[in-house]
Amino acid sequence: MNEYEVFVEDITACGGDQHAKKELIEVEAESPEAYVKENGRYPVIDISKTPGGDTIIVTGDGKGNFLRYTFT
Repeated sequence: MNEYEVFVEDITACGGDQHAKKELIEVEAESPEAYVKENGRYPVIDISKTPGGDTIIVTGDGKGNFLRYTFT
């Protein structure tokens, strides 16, 4: 198991990025993808890496609601 700090942004269709609910959590998981697959509310839309090596996973319901996970 690996330990990650995860910045979670809950973005709704009405509020957008400006009004996203944000929280910082610590998790233990095999990988970021495994954590989101097991604990995510929506299907994965996109997986990317930042230049600094963080993993960003975006999930959504197809109706404008998204969860963006940034794993460090």
